[in-house]
Amino acid sequence: MTVHSSIVHVTVHVPEGRQSVAAVEDRFRAASPTIPLSRGVLQRMYGLAERTVAPDHEQPSDLAVRAARRLLADTDTDPADVDLLLYAGILADMEEPATAHVVADKLGLGCPVLDLKNACNGVLNALEVADAFIRGGRYRRVLVTTAEVSTRESRWEVDDPAEVLTALPSLSTGDMGSALLVAASDRPGILGTRFFANSWGWRAATLPNPYAQHRTLGRLRIDSARLVDSFEGLPAKVRGALEEFGVESADLDLVCVHQPSVPFTRVVCAWVGVDPGRILATFPAHGNVATNTIPLQLATALENGRLRRGDLVGMFGFASGASAGVVLCRW
Repeated sequence: MTVHSSIVHVTVHVPEGRQSVAAVEDRFRAASPTIPLSRGVLQRMYGLAERTVAPDHEQPSDLAVRAARRLLADTDTDPADVDLLLYAGILADMEEPATAHVVADKLGLGCPVLDLKNACNGVLNALEVADAFIRGGRYRRVLVTTAEVSTRESRWEVDDPAEVLTALPSLSTGDMGSALLVAASDRPGILGTRFFANSWGWRAATLPNPYAQHRTLGRLRIDSARLVDSFEGLPAKVRGALEEFGVESADLDLVCVHQPSVPFTRVVCAWVGVDPGRILATFPAHGNVATNTIPLQLATALENGRLRRGDLVGMFGFASGASAGVVLCRW
């Protein structure tokens, strides 16, 4: 019998903390008094209303574990039945060991684990890996986890006015944890995955490793215009992947795209040929939650009845690096 993989369920942990866009701007002005910042600029530029903020004492593993515990309970899955755990977050508890070990320990898992990282496309890549392992017969149940505490990378102190535009995107990030369970199935679930890269564009968005910088804290720097330019040629490859799958955007019951801002979401919709009105907007109320963005859309769609078993789902990611990917699945 041919073995397929299917996404069984998805859950997110949304921290209770909230920071309004006005509060973000006020803190920036207080920390950078020499830098003029007009009121409402973050909402005008990015579409941000407020962002989610995790408690200071919680690490990425804590957020991932909260989401995973809910998923295991929702699906009545015994931790002993998980064959592999993947952690796909950008941020980690520590450099060594893999954060996947910390997540697994807190969940009481005894399975193999590994970290998998590719900027905001980490979860989509993890789905590709899980699908390959399951179809290859290596594992039957793969738990994909991720989490971000990106608000801690906000650049509050800026001395050089020339650095303002590369610092502002860091003020629109949000914290969150997510989990997805992928399992062997007798019916096709994950129908296809394709990924592409323009690795020459890696300089557009960077967060230096503090250990590589002799323990000097790295600063999140995003050149938005340069980042958009780094995706040159990738949208056409993504559309070509859909054609290869024999699917048109109109065939999709649910479309999920990475949402680093409202304007960029519109750009991505144009790139993949989707009406922005079909997208569940998550950025304004949460901020850019990075690897959690697509799981958040899936979980939201499940909760409000927009996603039902059997629906055709297209997940599109465009991440710094630069990379682009599409995951097509039958829910």
